[in-house]
Amino acid sequence: MKQVFLTFNFLLLTFYSALPAQAQGVIGGITNPLPKYASPNGQGLFIFLGNVLKFAGTIGGIYMIIQLILAGYAYINSAGDPKAAATAWTQIWQSILGMVIIASAFVIASVVERFTGIKILAPVIYGP
Repeated sequence: MKQVFLTFNFLLLTFYSALPAQAQGVIGGITNPLPKYASPNGQGLFIFLGNVLKFAGTIGGIYMIIQLILAGYAYINSAGDPKAAATAWTQIWQSILGMVIIASAFVIASVVERFTGIKILAPVIYGP
């Protein structure tokens, strides 16, 4: 009986003493960052799409450069084999075509930005 009583008191004191500490908010409150970083003209979607376009363009550009380097390495190592050289040239042309497509996406976004006045390519970094 004494062991049950001690266990009950231990659990009661443990959980009861934690409640006031949780209610005080030691770190502080969380404020809504939306009014500070939101656009007053309602262009939040276009800012987000611009950030996605820049991120995808950066990742795609890095990938295309790596593919171009690997294709050049494959062409150098083809050692006169026409099939390996043709495969390497195909990879080189596909890498160049990918770079052109990525660059044209930025050009199209810039043209849309000029005609509509919406800042699509304006960099916006959210943070404190």
